Amino acid sequence: MATTEDRPAATRARAELPAMPAAGALYRRALLGALPGAGGRRGDTVPAVELAVTGATVDRAHLAEYDRVCGFRLADRLPPTYPHVLGFPLALRLMTAADFPIPLTGVVHVANRITVHRPLTADEPLDFTTYAENLRPHDRGRQLDVVLVASVGGAEVWRGVSTYLGKERGAGGGERRDRGERPAPPPASAHWRVEPRVGTDYARVSGDHNPIHTSRLGARLLGFPRPIAHGMWSKARCLAALESRLPDAFTVDVAFKLPVPLPGTVAFSAAPAWEFALHDARTGRPHLIGTIR
Repeated sequence: MATTEDRPAATRARAELPAMPAAGALYRRALLGALPGAGGRRGDTVPAVELAVTGATVDRAHLAEYDRVCGFRLADRLPPTYPHVLGFPLALRLMTAADFPIPLTGVVHVANRITVHRPLTADEPLDFTTYAENLRPHDRGRQLDVVLVASVGGAEVWRGVSTYLGKERGAGGGERRDRGERPAPPPASAHWRVEPRVGTDYARVSGDHNPIHTSRLGARLLGFPRPIAHGMWSKARCLAALESRLPDAFTVDVAFKLPVPLPGTVAFSAAPAWEFALHDARTGRPHLIGTIR
C-alpha cells in the first residue's frame, strides 16, 4: 500500500479560487461518484495541490445561528471551531476531487486538532488555505490529514487538522485501535440530551450535509441503525461548556471514539488539567476524548 510523507509546501501547486465553493454541489458530486461504475480509481498519494480563498467574511446572522446550535454565547468573538465551518467548503472541494485518495462517502472523522493563535472577531476577513498530507495505512483502511489554515494580513491566526479514515476491505497494518480494558468514565459535570434535530441543524450551519447525520436511510446504508451527530458538533459543544475558561491562544486536540446516536444522552466531564470527555450516559462508553494545552 502506497503512503506519502508530509509534502513540502514548495512542491504543492497553489490554486486560488475566486470565492468559497458551494458545499451542496460538492456533496452531490461525491454521491454521484459513489455510484457503481462511477468515479474511477482513487489515487495512491495526496494531491500535490493547495487550494486558497482570500477575504472570506463572517455573516453575523450565520455566526449567531452557529452559536445557538453549538451552545456558545452570542458574541462577535469567533468560537474556536467556527473557522473550521467558515473554511469547510474549501476543504470539501479538495476532498471531492477525483484523485483524492479517500472517497468522501463513508469517510470517518477520527480526530481533530485546532490551534488558535489569537482571538478572532467577526469583522476580520480571513484568507484560507487547505491541503492534504500524511496518507498512511490504518488497521481498517487508510487515513490522512486535511489541513485548513486561516490567515489575516499574511499571518497565520488559526489552524485546523482533521484526520479522516477511509475504510477498506482487506486492510491491515498501520495504526490499530486500543482494544485494552476500558477505564471507568470520570464523574460527569453535566448530562446533555442530543435530539435528532442536532444533525439537521448542524448540517445547515456547517455545510456538512453527509446523510449519515441527517437521514435514517443514509445512516443505515453506511452501517448505523440511526443518524449520528457530527463529530465537530460534539467538539464545539464541549468547548462551549468551557468557553469562560479558554485562554486567548491554545491548541485543543480531540479523538472521536464512538458516534453519538441521535437521539441520545451524553455525559460531559472536565478535569482541572484541561482534559475533557463525552461518554454515553447509560453505558459509559466514550464518544470523545479531548485535551487543551
